[in-house]
Amino acid sequence: MTSDLPVPEVNWKTRIYMVGGVTGLVLGFLAAYLYARASEEHGAIEPRGIKTMDALKLAVALLAIVRQVTDLGAGDGK
Repeated sequence: MTSDLPVPEVNWKTRIYMVGGVTGLVLGFLAAYLYARASEEHGAIEPRGIKTMDALKLAVALLAIVRQVTDLGAGDGK
């Protein structure tokens, strides 16, 4: 018995959002795991807070990565 229900077509934007979301989730989880593991290996009972300057450096690095991804989407052939 086959179903004659229409199969919804997946939009290309939806696929990009799904892949980007899952990738971000996995990378975020991996970063948190590695941060906790490094703190544990250095004898910390709980991780220390992140300094403002360190957070700023991470933010600038993340903005650079986002810009590179945007350049990939622009397809200017660099």
